[in-house]
Amino acid sequence: MTTTENTGPLAVEIGSLKGGSADLSQYAGQAVLVVNVASKCGLTPQYTGLERLQERYAAQGFTVLGVPCNQFLGQEPGSAEEIAEFCSATYGVTFPLTEKVEVNGDGRHELYDRLVGFADAEGHTGDIRWNFEKFLIGRDGTVVARFSPQTEPESAEVVAAVEGSLA
Repeated sequence: MTTTENTGPLAVEIGSLKGGSADLSQYAGQAVLVVNVASKCGLTPQYTGLERLQERYAAQGFTVLGVPCNQFLGQEPGSAEEIAEFCSATYGVTFPLTEKVEVNGDGRHELYDRLVGFADAEGHTGDIRWNFEKFLIGRDGTVVARFSPQTEPESAEVVAAVEGSLA
């Protein structure tokens, strides 16, 4: 393994929403869009676009990775079972979901420690601003793009970045 693989975002331990390890190492060599998600947010309908990206690019070595977080006005209060049921029944989500974690503050999960230093197109680095902030990890395991929560998953800039990471 290279140093990048050992220290990149996919080298951390995080649990699966259904229990056990999410085993992020299984995504080595793929492009991964990491998104902190919530079920009771005004941006929750983005699940539709995220699922479309999953369906469109999965066969080319891409996955969305949803990371539930309850740090923004308590908009992800449910249990693991409730979150899974909501995502499946309401949005037909097939992409993997991790355990619920903190993305900011003293309890920030190590995955987000390794993501938040990357700047988006406006130059924002640091704390996650809201639910549905997106990070694209390239096939080499490094962060290649960051998108604000308001950027729709199927926007031209996200699609171009995903396609570029798969080329």
